Amino acid sequence: MQPQSVSKAQPAFTLSNPAGLYDPAPNGYSHVATLQPGARLLLLAGQGGENWAGELPADFRLQVRQAFANVLTALQAAGASGRDIAKLTVLVVDHTEERLQIFGEEQDRALGKDSMKPACTLIPVPRLALDGMLFELEAVAVVPA
Repeated sequence: MQPQSVSKAQPAFTLSNPAGLYDPAPNGYSHVATLQPGARLLLLAGQGGENWAGELPADFRLQVRQAFANVLTALQAAGASGRDIAKLTVLVVDHTEERLQIFGEEQDRALGKDSMKPACTLIPVPRLALDGMLFELEAVAVVPA
């Protein structure tokens, strides 16, 4: 499969799924993100489901939705957008297939259903930093220098 650009104006990276590896698109990610020369990296801290006031809902889906909103807010502050995300690291407490499906639905909601998804690693964990925290999302974005 040919690399596909995720940004329409001078993409700073391309996403691809090399021949010989299975198609990860149904699972909401790509295998490889390749940076263009001179690209600038944005490294976001892990974002949980807390809102601006530090309130954390008990519902998993609402935490995932808020974590994506937090990532998009941080990217916007740095002059970037969701289409600039090259890599996600996802931490899920008590991971299940149902939680994976919720993550995929909320990722589509935040980044666009028809867009090629970033490279991604999901790590099941027994606990996160705060009591009641069920989800954390870390992003690496790439923008032109």
